[in-house]
Amino acid sequence: MGQRVQRLAAYAVIVRGDQILLSRLAERVTKRELWSLPGGGVDHGEAPRDAVVREVYEETGLHAEVGETAHVHSMHVADSWRRGRRVDAHSVRIVYEGWVPADAPEPHVTEVDGSTAEAAWKPIASVLDGSLPTVSLVSDALTSYAVRQRQRTAAYAYVVRDGAILLTRTSDLAPDPGTWHLPGGGIDHGESPSDTIRRELWEECGLEGEAGALLTVLDHHFTGTAPNGREEDFHAIGIIYRAEVGPGEPRVVEEGGTTDAVAWVPLADVAARKLKVYGSVRAAIEAAGDNVSA
Repeated sequence: MGQRVQRLAAYAVIVRGDQILLSRLAERVTKRELWSLPGGGVDHGEAPRDAVVREVYEETGLHAEVGETAHVHSMHVADSWRRGRRVDAHSVRIVYEGWVPADAPEPHVTEVDGSTAEAAWKPIASVLDGSLPTVSLVSDALTSYAVRQRQRTAAYAYVVRDGAILLTRTSDLAPDPGTWHLPGGGIDHGESPSDTIRRELWEECGLEGEAGALLTVLDHHFTGTAPNGREEDFHAIGIIYRAEVGPGEPRVVEEGGTTDAVAWVPLADVAARKLKVYGSVRAAIEAAGDNVSA
């Protein structure tokens, strides 16, 4: 029996659309083209998740975030040769879901004289059909990988006064910046929808307000890349209430949020498509029967 060797390593499966982030092993590791997940050995005393973040940066130059859950893959080769010696090798590989910012630069290797020669986004289809040579860990990880499911329930205020609708504009921190939306947002855990309306009207509009009767409920389901770069199977549910606000000029109170402007917008301007609005705005106007011809 050869020398017993056990290695603990941690990796990240990072998917964006139909591509996966991979690193190509250097020639000193293998003489043929071979791609692997970014990752590597866990140092003594190092948390596996910290090891993944470190290795992803060294191998791809990208700053990754890593999820809490992982899959463990075990490989045992009882009789192999390593550096001219016979070894009984056992490899334990922890694979986490990871993601990098949606606006991250192209991957590039930062580690000098390491085990990685190149980093790149590669088509998942090429991994699955075998046209891209990869270590078995890549296909194993893809088998257990699932796009994160996320459901968000939000409450919105439909406020109309003197032929104008109260709308907020999304900031650069939100998807589709510069688009106008109904005041509102996600319902906090334990918060009633009416309390959400009251809070959001103040944060986004600087106005005291109250929710009235339920107007309509909308939902939107899609799969795509979130602003943080994570792939999500996203289901949004929007509860829209008629609402009233008190006196005063609207202004954004919340700092560093997803709203950068608020205004009373003539319903006729919305109908004439003079500004970019979310579909929920038009759906709410239609549900309320307040359509105004341009």
